[in-house]
Amino acid sequence: MLVMMIDERTGLVLEGGGMRGVFTAGVLDWLMDNGMYFPYTIGVSAGACNGLSYASRQRGRAKICNIDLLDKYRYIGVKYLFTKRSIMDFDLIFNDFPTRIIPYDYDTYFASPGRFVMVTSNCRTGEANYFEEKNDRVRLLNICRASCSLPFVCPKSYVDGVPMLDGGISDAIPIRRAIADGFSRNVVVLTRNKGYRKEVTDKSIPWFMYRRYPALRESLRVKNKHYNETLDYVEQLEEEGQVIIIRPERPLEVDRIERDVLKLTDLYNQGYECAKQVLSSYL
Repeated sequence: MLVMMIDERTGLVLEGGGMRGVFTAGVLDWLMDNGMYFPYTIGVSAGACNGLSYASRQRGRAKICNIDLLDKYRYIGVKYLFTKRSIMDFDLIFNDFPTRIIPYDYDTYFASPGRFVMVTSNCRTGEANYFEEKNDRVRLLNICRASCSLPFVCPKSYVDGVPMLDGGISDAIPIRRAIADGFSRNVVVLTRNKGYRKEVTDKSIPWFMYRRYPALRESLRVKNKHYNETLDYVEQLEEEGQVIIIRPERPLEVDRIERDVLKLTDLYNQGYECAKQVLSSYL
């Protein structure tokens, strides 16, 4: 087995996955508990959202948002499709949480030396857009909100006036971007167990969905195929010793919009322990 070096040229890549991202929250809390910060982090969807708390060095914040406050605020549910056109209460998540309920430490984040990149999908081009923001609070949250805007069950979000959706549509595991940005060695946090692949079917998107955005419709049509190809590539890099993968050890019982706090807590703990097992030798 090849052993990879972790140094100032090593990046951290965070997959999304909705509420499965509590696994990533556990990984990131272990990193913070052990003072392990990377010069470059790139996150998609839930990976971007949880990664923001890592970038501001707020240990435990992602767990509090995703697990501890879930029962109290119940911010996931079909009811929001009727009141907010979204499966989640994004106003609560991206307004009340960071400003009032569990304030985000913008000062620490803006002053941090590390790069933090968030991935969105551009509705007009169907391609991934990559954003960094270290000055503007509103734009920072707009980018994160766009990265987390799941297709079909969340409305489009806007960054600089451009309609965006979930970054996972176009680049679910942005390892190639990390390499293009100069980080040839990476720690990759996945939210599915080893061997997992998405079902690939030639299923067309209903004609009335995103009809103004043909490029986005095509990206949605082929996203599972691209996801599986990227997983093949990441596992090849793992064999070559270019990446370290931290992933759940067993198939998940947690859904993308899971609301069972016990299941979420178990997955968070699994993430913490997996990080410990994989990375302890690098301390």
